Amino acid sequence: MQMSSLKKLSLGIQHILAMYAGAVVVPLIVGAAIGLTPAQLTYLIAIDIMMCGVATILQAWKRQYSGIGLPVVLGCTFTAVGPMIAIGNTYGIPSIYGAILAAGLFVIIIAKYFSRLIRFFPPVVTGSVVTIIGITLVPVAMHDISGGQGSADYGSGLNLALGFGTLAVILVLFRFGEGFLKSIAILCGIVIMTFISGFFGMVDFSAVSAASWLHLPKVFYFGLPEFNIVPIMTMMLVTIVGLIEATGVYFALGDICDEDIGQEDLKRGYRAEGWAILLGGIFNAFPYTTYSQNVGLVQLSGIKSRQIIYIAGTMLILLGLVPKIGAVAVAIPTPVLGGAMLAMFGMVVSYGIKMLSRVDFEDQNNLMIVAISIGMGLGVTALPDLFAIVPDSLAVITESGIVLGSLTAIILNIAFNARLGFLRHKRQNRHIIE
Repeated sequence: MQMSSLKKLSLGIQHILAMYAGAVVVPLIVGAAIGLTPAQLTYLIAIDIMMCGVATILQAWKRQYSGIGLPVVLGCTFTAVGPMIAIGNTYGIPSIYGAILAAGLFVIIIAKYFSRLIRFFPPVVTGSVVTIIGITLVPVAMHDISGGQGSADYGSGLNLALGFGTLAVILVLFRFGEGFLKSIAILCGIVIMTFISGFFGMVDFSAVSAASWLHLPKVFYFGLPEFNIVPIMTMMLVTIVGLIEATGVYFALGDICDEDIGQEDLKRGYRAEGWAILLGGIFNAFPYTTYSQNVGLVQLSGIKSRQIIYIAGTMLILLGLVPKIGAVAVAIPTPVLGGAMLAMFGMVVSYGIKMLSRVDFEDQNNLMIVAISIGMGLGVTALPDLFAIVPDSLAVITESGIVLGSLTAIILNIAFNARLGFLRHKRQNRHIIE
């Protein structure tokens, strides 16, 4: 299907809006926690947006040794937020980037071997992981609909009206719209409700006026990296967790695009993430991973073209170079973004359920794997302090519902299905001998 340049641009903007809030929130949280100056924080946000574009193009561009070749968008991983803050406050900012550089190289090296673990990711695991990702992200959308955690007007009637109003606009356009209009329902919902929000004084352009017109990237902006063993080991653990999450996203996108994801595909995908993390360390940005919210967007829009992803990646690079333009997206009210996120995260859940429909649920083992893994993911999301007694070095696993639920699905599948497979094989061999 041939699309005009305007349509392609609109679809690219839609992908950027889907991930922009998450990409901006991470540098805001980390920068504030480690005491960055306003000038340093401005650089951090700008370089992060630019590197999101670079990482996205690296991953979507399928080459012999790198790139998954799917319509995937990359952004800074939320899993690394806590560890980066802890490293920065204990060892200093240079140690954060020494750890990121080492972790990126680590991912590139282990990609070949980690991809061989594909047999541990049957539909019962990948379906559970994708479902967990969607379920654990839904509360984020609901908080944003309410105005964002900690906001003075949290849960106000206006916030709820704008948030659910955005969702209503998306649903109406998706139900009654046709063709291109239906494919950009998310973008239209955000634009329409942002315009309406302006009448209630909810749109703030102060960030636009404060931002500069041009901000060039610098190598090692925060100084030469320092390499300390504890931060490096911590960041390596973060990247392994990111690979597990990314695997679920790869399979979900492969399912949407009707492409079989094999060992070679995973290897290229992991390597691309490793290069993205390494470049993030060089330019003092962040570790990058696949963003699941854009999976829901691909499904909702029905547009699976990598060309749209290249456009989105290029636009992210330009936005990073021109912070004043990129700051426009910051003006979108939080409740409006929350309404759009609810639709996208909910679609991720739906796709996880679709993947689980291929599972043989006559087998009680599969029922137990899905039940416990999703239960763990949802439980930790609802009670994030449940494992407060766990050492900080392991908190990256226990404080994330996505991570803990995914690891639970993998471990239970090995314990139940892999073990049973071994026993069946052993019985068959015994029968042949007899």
